[in-house]
Amino acid sequence: MRNNVQSLIILTLMSWFTIVPSQAQNTQNPCSQEQARQFDFWLGEWKVLTPAGKLAGYNTIESILGGCALKESYHTESGYKGHSFNIFDKNSGQWHQTWVDNTGLLLQLDGSLINNSMVMSGPGKNPKGETVTHRISFSPLDNGVVRQHWEVSKDDGKTWTTLFDGQYHKIN
Repeated sequence: MRNNVQSLIILTLMSWFTIVPSQAQNTQNPCSQEQARQFDFWLGEWKVLTPAGKLAGYNTIESILGGCALKESYHTESGYKGHSFNIFDKNSGQWHQTWVDNTGLLLQLDGSLINNSMVMSGPGKNPKGETVTHRISFSPLDNGVVRQHWEVSKDDGKTWTTLFDGQYHKIN
């Protein structure tokens, strides 16, 4: 009986894996629509500076999964590291970012392109455990620099405090 159940599971999985790839091959450029390309201005190798010109860190933003997602890999000289995955969610009509880092921080943000800036926000907790709203804006500037402005609000968006203000300068 146990062998029959295992065989049934294996056959089911095999049939699923043979169906899914063939269906995927029939879908040409599933993420080629204009909205899925809105965040492409962030692609590249970057040196991140503070507004005063001090080195904040380095960031690599790459297109992955056939252009369906952006992967961010950030690090500083002091050992801080973080990664994000960004995708245009066709179902919600919004961009989504999931950020994790080596301090245990998790951010889950949603948003859209507003006045040429990618603006995403979502709930979180501050170090005191208080509920806050995070808002991060990514703005391409005329000189090829991208500004990332991370703000937090403790009063449902009535007032905002800057947590990070970085200017991304292309390395190559």
